[in-house]
Amino acid sequence: MRVITGSARGRKLKTPEGSDVRPTSDLVKESIYSIIQFDVPGADVLDLFAGSGQLGIEALSRGANHCVFVDKRAESIALVRENVMACGFLKQSRILTSDSCDYLLTAKKGFDIALLDPPYNQGLIEKAMERLPDKMNEGGIVVCEHEKELTLPDEFGSLKLHKRYKYGKIGLTVYKKPVSEEE
Repeated sequence: MRVITGSARGRKLKTPEGSDVRPTSDLVKESIYSIIQFDVPGADVLDLFAGSGQLGIEALSRGANHCVFVDKRAESIALVRENVMACGFLKQSRILTSDSCDYLLTAKKGFDIALLDPPYNQGLIEKAMERLPDKMNEGGIVVCEHEKELTLPDEFGSLKLHKRYKYGKIGLTVYKKPVSEEE
């Protein structure tokens, strides 16, 4: 696993071990970043269910302003910290050991991009998405990585379906929070 492009391009990242861990493939990661590439520079990013932190680190490498990494597993958080430090992004990062869905109950609003890649078949995306709309800025984007068989609803509160993608066994569902027309 490596950083694909940007200031940390080519940097190898450590991954968690175990059969319940499923790092995002380079193909899917490249696809995610081709979808959101123009939204990343200067963005405040949330990497929920962070695992190794590779999705948030990729955002920082591509010019994101800040990233909050959240995972409930202490081993994963230790790995995120190690990977973030190896890439030189500690100052732009906040790394939290917390249940991702519980974190959303107390998180402050202000994310431009949220990246969700939870364990599959546990209903965690749906639970997180119910709590996420109020944490996103107008024009914000949420990318959900999930098993391809899962079809998520067309909206979660103010988050509206933008597009669905399939890559082998992986599905991506992208939501956007509309910009209000009030001036």
